[in-house]
Amino acid sequence: MKTPGVLADHQIRSLIAEGHIGATAPITDAQIQPASLDLRLGSTAYRVRASFLAGRSRKVKDRLADFKMHEIDLTGGAVLEKGCVYVVPLMESLSLPQGMTAAASAKSSIGRLDLLTRIITDHGVEFDRVPEGYDGPLYVEICPRSFSVVAQPGQMLNQIIFRQGKTLMSDDDLRRLHAQSPIVSDEPVISDGLGFSVDLRPEHGNLVGYRAKPHTGVVDLSKLDHYDPADFWEPVHTDDGWIILDPGAFYILVSRESIVIPPMQAAEMAPYLAMVGEFRVHYAGFFDPGFGYADAGGAGSRGVLEVRCHEAPFVLEHGQVVGRLVYEHMAAMPDALYGREIKSNYQGQGLKLSKHFKSNA
Repeated sequence: MKTPGVLADHQIRSLIAEGHIGATAPITDAQIQPASLDLRLGSTAYRVRASFLAGRSRKVKDRLADFKMHEIDLTGGAVLEKGCVYVVPLMESLSLPQGMTAAASAKSSIGRLDLLTRIITDHGVEFDRVPEGYDGPLYVEICPRSFSVVAQPGQMLNQIIFRQGKTLMSDDDLRRLHAQSPIVSDEPVISDGLGFSVDLRPEHGNLVGYRAKPHTGVVDLSKLDHYDPADFWEPVHTDDGWIILDPGAFYILVSRESIVIPPMQAAEMAPYLAMVGEFRVHYAGFFDPGFGYADAGGAGSRGVLEVRCHEAPFVLEHGQVVGRLVYEHMAAMPDALYGREIKSNYQGQGLKLSKHFKSNA
């Protein structure tokens, strides 16, 4: 595994076989994606007073002793309440070889529920980042923002990728890649990654997104295609090509561009510069090789945007650049591609809520 890049599925299996990825229960094939590994909740959640990082000199369990309010047994399902902060030990642990780092993010369905989930480690000084050679347990901090949720052991809220050496593609690399195999449906906006914009002039109708209702029931994370969107979401319509974002509100919107992640690339969605407005797009998210790739059934896949407005109302215009995709080299070709060999909920997607809600788009 000396070739620089993001590790592919078969390389992740090798890490497991060699003991670099451990777990309290056997890791299943269903957890292994083309370039990432899904992480599972353990059986105990700790309600804590505040979000925290361990810091260079401490372990997470030491900080839990400082901030823990009470323990919750997740066996059989337990409610994690909106506005509260929880820390859950994960089933997986790591013993990374030298030269290898890891990075985590919420899975797509979890981000679309406005469920803030971030990985923390012993001696950690950043969320969702695992330093070179880390040897220790993994924990997830969970903060439901819009909806209270029911969670239970074994559920997969986060995913992790493994990076060998330097993986980022330069802007020149991206331009060459687009010339060989287009990575976006329009003329690319390339600056520290691929810029993408918001679609507020849909081809059909005037539905452009959804806004989370402020007072709703609980979402059971185990129930798929179950909830009526109208009980949790207000549709957002416009005939004018713009909408006003309300402070504190959470929106599901969609990118104007169709996006492609070729088989030998992976990508991470990154927030755009704060100077563009009083809002944030997406907590962070990984795109596996094959997303939007025509040969994997993904022609026309667009990026779903999880948008939260900050202190002031903000006018969002059609075609406004709101985020960027940072592309990375793969270390090897995956055995499976997103949407082809694996079951993928969002291949070929347009505007779409999480898989917990009855089909809406």
